Amino acid sequence: MTIQSLPGSSGSLVPGSGRKVSYFSNRYVLVLTVAAGIGGLLFGYDTGVISGALLYIKDDFKVVAENNFLQETIVSMALVGAIIGAAGGGWMNDAYGRKKATLLADVVFAVGSIVMSAAPDPYVLIFGRLLVGLGIGIASVTAPVYIAEASPSEIRGGLVSTNVLMITGGQFLSYLVNLAFTEPHNVSQGLLTTLQKNFGLLRHLTYYRLAA
Repeated sequence: MTIQSLPGSSGSLVPGSGRKVSYFSNRYVLVLTVAAGIGGLLFGYDTGVISGALLYIKDDFKVVAENNFLQETIVSMALVGAIIGAAGGGWMNDAYGRKKATLLADVVFAVGSIVMSAAPDPYVLIFGRLLVGLGIGIASVTAPVYIAEASPSEIRGGLVSTNVLMITGGQFLSYLVNLAFTEPHNVSQGLLTTLQKNFGLLRHLTYYRLAA
């Protein structure tokens, strides 16, 4: 299947050899793009799922239900971590390369998700949110650059935009998950955040195979 791009866009260019490049002609680049886009999926999922998870966090920790500042800190700490991760992500990419930076982001994200799921008190939960944010920040810097560098120029714009598509897709998925767990009363916030760890591990394994 070949996607025809509008004249004037990078996708409309044809290499000098006359070879037309499609979005599905290079399996390696396609898998790499999807794997890198999981970082965007995690970003979108985390920003959306916390709204539903917070209901169960307040049930698990009464001090959170009685303290608005703790609620605000829990929600915003992932963004604080993302700012720090994004600020250091550029240096990390230059120093260690795209793949290693992504693998490190996945490890940090998975550890943060585990900490959140097993948090005995809201303060450990906040630390877990910080770790998750660090992973998101590093991935948000790395993914678009990695996709752009690995993609043929003819389809680069379409592939790079996959990252943004995955962000909005992650937000949509988080709303579906929140909706699915609105009624059950035996659900904990740990269950809602466990999906994050699984997404991170999936991308880690995919990148490990790509790097092999």
